[in-house]
Amino acid sequence: MVYRMIFENILHRPIRTLVSVLAVAIEVGMVMLVVGMTHGMLHENAQRVQGVGADIMVQPPGASLFFALTQAPMPIKIGDRLAEIPHVLAVAPVLFLFNAHGGINLIYGVDLPSFKRVSGGFAYLQGGPFAHPYDILVDDWYARANDIKVGQTLNLLNHEFRVSGIVEHGKGARLFIPLSTAQDLSGAHDKASIFFVKCTDPGYTHDAMNSIRQLLPKDEILSIKEYMSLMTSNDLPALNAFITAMIGVAVGIGFLVIFLSMYTTITERTREIGILKSLGAGKRYIIGVILREASLLSIIGVLAGYGGTWLTRRALLAAFPTLTVELTIHWALWAGLLAIGGSLLGAFYPAVRAARLDPVDSLAYE
Repeated sequence: MVYRMIFENILHRPIRTLVSVLAVAIEVGMVMLVVGMTHGMLHENAQRVQGVGADIMVQPPGASLFFALTQAPMPIKIGDRLAEIPHVLAVAPVLFLFNAHGGINLIYGVDLPSFKRVSGGFAYLQGGPFAHPYDILVDDWYARANDIKVGQTLNLLNHEFRVSGIVEHGKGARLFIPLSTAQDLSGAHDKASIFFVKCTDPGYTHDAMNSIRQLLPKDEILSIKEYMSLMTSNDLPALNAFITAMIGVAVGIGFLVIFLSMYTTITERTREIGILKSLGAGKRYIIGVILREASLLSIIGVLAGYGGTWLTRRALLAAFPTLTVELTIHWALWAGLLAIGGSLLGAFYPAVRAARLDPVDSLAYE
């Protein structure tokens, strides 16, 4: 009997029900997509750095984990000194260039021979290596996203680059130009942003890092494993705060819409509540009916949110193939619990207000 009444109440005002469900669905979608995109971009970026094949990263003092924010004050000759350290097999200097024209991109300036010794070399899907100073390599994801072919010209860094090859993704950046060209364009002659160091055996990583710290005591020395562990939102306070703020906004939306929906419901059903109380319905019964209705709306909204999030993810990946959105069961459950909890909290005051209505006044309400 109770559930029949709840269903009839929900169907009685279809527009309000739809708005409430939509608000909860948006709440769930915001939580899952914000977390999914931030975690996805962090993890995908970390995996590409790991794909370089190095064991150690050497950066200048105060360098950022986000390579696009790192400058290039390190003399290229440091690479020769690193190569002399015991258990070091190869050293690859890389210069970072940040391009914001026609999209935000991080470009690696690389020396192909040294980069090949560290990474094992590029897997060319089309074309081949640099033949001229203003040649560029693009990875397959970037090429597919921008419909790029070998021989095509790209305008980057206010210069025209010819696409000499399309390579398999996963070797650090998505765009690669000759190191000497990158140095000329940035005015950082004989400089590098980072040195990727490969050991003769991964087991010597710790020993090699200690030797590098003695050689370069002020520089940032990280193993690739350490870098991977740091590339999470928990280790990046600003990003974690952003995620928390967005989750708070999402929960607030669901809370306010459910609160308003239940509050107006109580106002419209004052006479019905008076009839129930005159028939012997207690405060707990009235509160239970309101909270069950809110729960049903939030559950429907959560399911709609899951479906909408999945469709939105597919649309985003179709529009932006280089974007990574990680949807996990862990955050899906959290988003659902937050939505249901926020909805119940939003419905609690209207439920208590309904339970406190005087039956005589309620029956007289028009």
